[in-house]
Amino acid sequence: MGERRAPRSLTALEASRFHALEAMQSCIAQVDPRKMVQGAVRLRQNTLFVGRKSFDLGSFDKLIVIGGGKAGALTASAIEGLLGDRITAGRVIVPEYQERLPALERMTLLKSTHPLPSSKGVAAVKEMLKVVESPRENDLVLCLMSGGGSSLMPMPVRGVSILDKRRVTEALLKSGVGITELNCVRKHLSAFKGGRLAEMLRPATVISLIVSDVVGDDLASVASGPTVPDGSTFAESEGVLKRAGLWGGIPRAARRVIEMGVAGEIPETPKPGSPIFERVHNVLVGSNSVARKAASSSLRKLGYSVSELADVDGEARVFGAKLGRSALRKAAMTAVVAGGETVVNVRGKGRGGRNQEIALAASLEIAGKGDITILSFSTDGIDGPTDAAGALADGGTVQRGAQAGMSARKFLDDNDSYSFFSKLGDLVITGPTGTNVNDVTLAVVGPESRRRQTRNK
Repeated sequence: MGERRAPRSLTALEASRFHALEAMQSCIAQVDPRKMVQGAVRLRQNTLFVGRKSFDLGSFDKLIVIGGGKAGALTASAIEGLLGDRITAGRVIVPEYQERLPALERMTLLKSTHPLPSSKGVAAVKEMLKVVESPRENDLVLCLMSGGGSSLMPMPVRGVSILDKRRVTEALLKSGVGITELNCVRKHLSAFKGGRLAEMLRPATVISLIVSDVVGDDLASVASGPTVPDGSTFAESEGVLKRAGLWGGIPRAARRVIEMGVAGEIPETPKPGSPIFERVHNVLVGSNSVARKAASSSLRKLGYSVSELADVDGEARVFGAKLGRSALRKAAMTAVVAGGETVVNVRGKGRGGRNQEIALAASLEIAGKGDITILSFSTDGIDGPTDAAGALADGGTVQRGAQAGMSARKFLDDNDSYSFFSKLGDLVITGPTGTNVNDVTLAVVGPESRRRQTRNK
């Protein structure tokens, strides 16, 4: 395909913004769970091919579909379109804020809460598990797992209430711990996560189709790994809480369960090598790499030289500042596509999300550089506790903020990136996308740098 360009009437700054938004749209379209499932799962006559594995559907008496996550509805739609009336029954748990859900004939979509677990989620899990009661050797269970599943599918271990688990989750989210540490704790307060679901489903054959929202695609961390062996321990979950300074503040019942686990008084989560997983097949069908490649392809078609950064993590504002400084050193018509998931250590009283904080931190570094755009967004369309997917910043952001009576630095210090970008009209609003493969951040250096470099020769 030939190179596409923004309309000639656009300035260099407008062009870089236009191109960043184009790349974002291409990215979200490509990570539609239906596309990812169709690329990984095929049906030929009565044989189901999943990745490199094949399954003779004629050898099973029942084919049951369960699961949950932000990509659950569209993944379920793809599976029903593929398998149709071969499906005996199915129940998949999705966020209650998702609207315009697909109409399904063989499965039911159950609503739950996110990002904090609730009694509504417990009821949904119990309802879902009814279709897999008393599993048999000739049953095939398809599990559809994606990011968000940890909160959407809560089933606290005996002795811990859903309110206890909610308080622990909330404290961990505010502390800024990474998703792996967060899920380590959640697994050890759950009767469902960390391989426990696989334990429940024995002796059925289990195929888990997993859409990853975690850095490095650690399948044990996606939705806290209900069908994946858990390498973490009660002792490690205790360590996470203590390092975060939360141990003394979490509910006593949660502390008691972890202490009993450390002492060996209650069983650990199923570990790698356990016979529980002999008939369990965990298959990655989509990840952040799909999103990065889609954004990179879009920008290359627009004439940019593109480099990619994978597995981005750490503090959002630190990464944003680093990316902004890096963009200053880039040549004209170059772009960086970064993927991963950062965290925010909440110090202020404002409102925002990690992607908005990345953009605000980057804006301070690129201030006055009229041809650089930073666009950071969550592929699920929800950035933190806001209705925005992320935000867009450029070389004029800081100045426009000052003209509106706002200090970008003060808003960043107060973790109030949402208010800042809302007043400028630079929030990125997509609505829930029905997918979740982490975050993508774009740094786009437009054509103005080329003219500037030419003048400086």
